[in-house]
Amino acid sequence: MNFKWFSSYFSFSKSQRTGLLVLLVLIVVLQTVYFFVDFSLPIKNNPKKNTWLSVQSEIDSLKEQARFSGSRLYPFNPNYISDYKGYKLGMSVQEIDRLLAYRKQNKFVNSAEEFQKVTKVSDSLISRIAPYFKFPDWVNEKRKSSSISSYRNPVFTTSEKLVVLDINTASLEDLVKVYGIGEVIAQRILSYRESLGSFVVMEQLNEVWGLSPEVLVNLNKRFKVKSQLGIKKVNINNASIKELAQFPYFKYALAKQIVIYRSMNEPIVETTDLTKIKGMPNDKIKIIALYLDF
Repeated sequence: MNFKWFSSYFSFSKSQRTGLLVLLVLIVVLQTVYFFVDFSLPIKNNPKKNTWLSVQSEIDSLKEQARFSGSRLYPFNPNYISDYKGYKLGMSVQEIDRLLAYRKQNKFVNSAEEFQKVTKVSDSLISRIAPYFKFPDWVNEKRKSSSISSYRNPVFTTSEKLVVLDINTASLEDLVKVYGIGEVIAQRILSYRESLGSFVVMEQLNEVWGLSPEVLVNLNKRFKVKSQLGIKKVNINNASIKELAQFPYFKYALAKQIVIYRSMNEPIVETTDLTKIKGMPNDKIKIIALYLDF
């Protein structure tokens, strides 16, 4: 076999051999240095690090306080705090969830102390937000009554003969005599009655915001529906969307569905026709029908 052509690749001059030898020695030296020498950067211990860590909790607290003070607060009912509202107040996710879980049981907090007991918020947070808590009038009236337990209002003395009044002719003065009703709630009842013309059943008072079950019991003891004069009736087959939407039981979306239904079907002639309309509150149809002209 002829290896002459192969050996020609390994023919070096003296200077080339010297260069290769120097390169080989340099490689070995650099590899040795890399293996034995630590090139990592030294870790510098900052003497103030421990001080920074010790005040971290204080920094976090100041951040929460800054977030809280950045937004102006107005009086609010703590029973209706949303996720976003709770976050803006400085509540944690767990604290908000505790309140929402409590409300899902159809329970209400009626004081700052009860709010803290349910949510387990810190003392510093409750001290900041409690002054803005606004509870319904009947809650405040209940507190006043409990703080003056020895006082007896002559309106509620056991010797007085209970006179049942007509809720549709009751005045503001008549309503505020009921335990748990202040002027604000009494005015709401009168305004709602005005929008309907008259109540047809006492159950309609359940729709007045701020009335607790206990107060409703007291109302039913002192008032009944004795007359239905002045009921504002709505002609459901001729009224426009705007006119229908002004009826307390019909919102704009429902008013629109009523117009669509009567334009695509025969005129609405009886109560059962109402159940065919999308969005109609079927549990209140019997009451609603008393306010309609077919």
